[in-house]
Amino acid sequence: MPDAGLIDWLREQCGAYVFDLRGVYRRGGRHDWPLTASNEGDLERLLDEGGHLLPLPKEPAALANVLEVSLVDFLLERVAAVDGAHAVRGTERGYPDIEISGPAFGGGFHAIDIKMAKRGRSGNLTQSRVTLYTGNTYFRHPTLHWPGTFRPFDDYITHLDVIGVYTLNSGSAARVEELELIVQEPWRIASRQRSSTTREYIGAVQRIADLRDGRGEFATAKEFYVYWRKFRFRVPPAVQNQLDRLVQNRQVTPGTLFDTPDRPAQ
Repeated sequence: MPDAGLIDWLREQCGAYVFDLRGVYRRGGRHDWPLTASNEGDLERLLDEGGHLLPLPKEPAALANVLEVSLVDFLLERVAAVDGAHAVRGTERGYPDIEISGPAFGGGFHAIDIKMAKRGRSGNLTQSRVTLYTGNTYFRHPTLHWPGTFRPFDDYITHLDVIGVYTLNSGSAARVEELELIVQEPWRIASRQRSSTTREYIGAVQRIADLRDGRGEFATAKEFYVYWRKFRFRVPPAVQNQLDRLVQNRQVTPGTLFDTPDRPAQ
């Protein structure tokens, strides 16, 4: 079962997060020195007028990376202030983005993954489906310790997603407006659709209200795990070779231990 205290704590912290990145700093400028500012807003204005600020990228994947790094930094600082809690940053392409442990949140290990999604034109949907998991590796074989992960998927007591939904303002150096952070268990916001036609990703529902309310397409966690662990994902040769090595290291027969679709309801 997920730790209710961790979910509530994480939602509280996300409510306090402010996206305050205003652009990319460039050393060269068009002004006299010294540069004197009376406050943060005045400094931003002077840097902008002096040619020091370049816009953040507006390409979704690049902008998402900037947002995710900022939010991970913020949450790591918040966890560090909690007695009995410990957090570790994940790798850029690994799972999860943050691992939390320690007695403050009930002991054991908790996986926190950060996602970003741009609002569609209607404002009611994300432009594309948020990716919840990579379906053909650590999720499909949850007792194996895959590269890029701290530990096997099933070693986590809790899996939580922090989803940032934003509106893109192409005319602003900061690019991001109306950022909303949503904290949910992945199965609660899962769809029965992949998030990519070319990659083996499990997709979330697209209605922002459904993400906010945890209203996905599965009634229970078990239903979610059974459906997606039975799904016929493509397994490229590189992934199969990696799986074979992991299975060999564990000295088990493929299909007898790691392909079971069931998982206890969280």
